[in-house]
Amino acid sequence: MADGAAKPRDLKIPSQRHPEKARRPDAAQPKKPDWIRVKAPVSQGYKDTQKIMRDNKLVTVCEEAGCPNVGECWSQGHATMMIMGEVCTRACTFCNIATGKPPEDLDVFEPGRVADAVAKLGLNHVVITSVDRDDIEDGGAEHFAQTIRAIRHKSPKTTIEILTPDFIKCAPEVLEKVVEARPDVFNHNLETVPGLYPEVRPGARYFHSLRLLQRVKELDPTMFTKSGIMVGLGEDRQAVLQVMEDMRAADIDFLTIGQYLQPTPKHHRVDRFVTPDEFASYEKAAYGKGFLMVSATPLTRSSYHAGEDFARLRDARLKKLG
Repeated sequence: MADGAAKPRDLKIPSQRHPEKARRPDAAQPKKPDWIRVKAPVSQGYKDTQKIMRDNKLVTVCEEAGCPNVGECWSQGHATMMIMGEVCTRACTFCNIATGKPPEDLDVFEPGRVADAVAKLGLNHVVITSVDRDDIEDGGAEHFAQTIRAIRHKSPKTTIEILTPDFIKCAPEVLEKVVEARPDVFNHNLETVPGLYPEVRPGARYFHSLRLLQRVKELDPTMFTKSGIMVGLGEDRQAVLQVMEDMRAADIDFLTIGQYLQPTPKHHRVDRFVTPDEFASYEKAAYGKGFLMVSATPLTRSSYHAGEDFARLRDARLKKLG
């Protein structure tokens, strides 16, 4: 490295991974209750999945976001692939993905590598997500579309679920690029109730995200839409029920609700651990409001059991149509 050249960030060091959080006061991390403790990943299936990800030089949200279900999912060959790099231009206070200015342009070969990994894993259903790339004019919409097309070409029987950014700084028509590539499920998470956005999701706007999902349905009424929130951030029950109402007004098909888990002392604090009974109550309320599919448990995450849930979602629509 030339004298005076900046050293690359080491994303394993918390202060370099989240430089914007360095000055935040530490928030105590409470002990997790028994119902959300999970076993460390040690299975051969986990190791095999990890090797495929490494061999194809792919990033997964499972690792980057510190998902508690990584051991279970990877042991079954399921991984949520994260495209467009590993550094996010947003700085949400709940999220463990590295933040800052991405050091690289989009990798034109990445869609092909993702498609190769999907084929090697033999996936019936795949989830593709990404970091936010506010530094790119279309927010990565065309990159999403290319990835969907590459998977379709390599694994035509695999159903595809995408979990996208909000494209808030882009022209409205960029969403059309993604919808025209025809993923089976279009997911974009609202993450929390609107009153907590300034603290939890400061770079986003609640009603923009809601409108994004509504526009997907307007562009393609047959496409399944999905969104999720975390609880335990400081919301109350009435606010969660109102989010459900807002989602149904936007014709969202599938709702996920899971417990927020604090990645480090510098992240947003855990307000409380929501009990399994409360999650069951949320599930019952959501079905009562007309969602086709609901997953509401402490360990629920956007892509947890996504393949099985997609099959149930499709069956629910067929049943509704008679």
